[in-house]
Amino acid sequence: MNAENTFTIRGATIIDGTGSVGVRADLLIINGKIAINGKILKGEEQGKIFDGSDLTVTPGFIDLHAHSDLAVLADKEHLAKVTQGVTLEVVGQDGLSYVPADENTQAQLREQLYGWNGDPTGFNWNFNSVAQYLSRVDDGAAVNVAYLIPHGTVRMMVKDNDEGFADKTELSKMAELVDVGMREGAVGLSAGLTYTPAMYASDDELIHLCKVVAKYGGYYAPHHRNYGLQFLDAVDDCIEISRASGSPLHLTHCNMTAQIYHGRTDLLFEKLSKADRDGLDVTLDSYPYLAGSTYLHALLPSWVQAGGLSPMRERLQSKEVRAKVTNALNITGSDGNQGGTVDWQAVVVAGVEKSLDLVGLSIEAAAKAAGKEPSEFYLDLIAKEDYHASCVIFKGHEGNTRAIMQHPKHMVGSDGILTGNRPHPRSYGTFARYLGHYAREEKVLTFEGAVNRMTGRPAGRLGLTDRGIIKEGMHADLVMLDAASVIDRSTYENPRLPAAGFEYVWIDGVATLAQGARTSNLPGRAIRSTS
Repeated sequence: MNAENTFTIRGATIIDGTGSVGVRADLLIINGKIAINGKILKGEEQGKIFDGSDLTVTPGFIDLHAHSDLAVLADKEHLAKVTQGVTLEVVGQDGLSYVPADENTQAQLREQLYGWNGDPTGFNWNFNSVAQYLSRVDDGAAVNVAYLIPHGTVRMMVKDNDEGFADKTELSKMAELVDVGMREGAVGLSAGLTYTPAMYASDDELIHLCKVVAKYGGYYAPHHRNYGLQFLDAVDDCIEISRASGSPLHLTHCNMTAQIYHGRTDLLFEKLSKADRDGLDVTLDSYPYLAGSTYLHALLPSWVQAGGLSPMRERLQSKEVRAKVTNALNITGSDGNQGGTVDWQAVVVAGVEKSLDLVGLSIEAAAKAAGKEPSEFYLDLIAKEDYHASCVIFKGHEGNTRAIMQHPKHMVGSDGILTGNRPHPRSYGTFARYLGHYAREEKVLTFEGAVNRMTGRPAGRLGLTDRGIIKEGMHADLVMLDAASVIDRSTYENPRLPAAGFEYVWIDGVATLAQGARTSNLPGRAIRSTS
């Protein structure tokens, strides 16, 4: 018997992750596995005994959309996720991460993704493949980690940051990279179709790669081509890619923010119902906030970003190019901004290195104080920050956010960006906010339904049969919380405040959180596809 991961929980309310109503029961954990879920007789207890009579135990939470690609390796505390019950994160999102990559591609990605992940001082970049990255996770992490092969990174490896569709030779090379990554344990393919270089790809390219993913039982997780006026067309494209490739589809950070869709989630749900009737496997995730977040230069048109940061820097020194860009941002629309013009009042500076006085200000307000036109101020700012800046963008709709989270195929993904001076509060608050605000207080969801969206449902999406629900024989990835007090405390002004109400978090029976405080344990490991 391993004393570290063998223990007994007495009299807790057990919410098992299936959506069923919680029941009072005991749990016996032996060597990191659930041995008894029910009644434990006197004398059957093993290890430390926890009194759960006023507490609730759930499966560990699964973050289906995380940007912790570097944090899980570099930040061993990883408080953002551990303090709100997360035991598994899915990284490699939005089509952009660091493997598979050669030295040149990885160097480009470190610059492009600085606003998402930073570039930790002294970090060891000794991985270039999915296998090597997952091996680094196996050295010990605060959470378990699953990896999606990022389509944009694969494209960059084969075609650099060039515009234009891939030819047959390039498609073959991309498919081989995806095939290798899937064999090395990736769980699917992500895409970021409003980010370069993925926005240059055709649907045929995505179908070709998704066929490889389907062969290994993986799924397709797109940040699709438009979350604005063409939202429904973009969803149609995703569904057709799934239909043509045979790959299950997971719509990431699903939201309907354009004003014409306010109160019209029925239009989305009709498409999902038809896909279901057609036998397609379509799911979705969202975070419970109205604002989004990304790196600040993502709003630029794709044509000015072509080739990567170096040629973009050079182009934007030209007055003629700047005039053309500002026209797109203000009048004709930018494909980097979902095809629309930018509402500068809604774009708030979140992370900078030099312009610290601007943190928390909208571009409109900062430009007014500087006596500049907002788009000109924006171009000056991203250049001054050497394209390392990040932002929070306020454009959501509460009614749609609530309707989407109630959908029977809905799951939870934080989309949390952990770096920056004042990042989005979703990194520290997503799971607690679903439980405390939307379930307990607002009753948009039942408490058990919220837990199901964080545990059993995402485990099914990932094809996991040994995690995600509380059942005998399952891995003891568990959360013990106070259902009466659990709540998010992070705000847009103070985004790094940990959630309240979490007492214990275990991975394979090893505590990462104990009595509300982070332990020094690193039981997290890579979760590889077994298909």
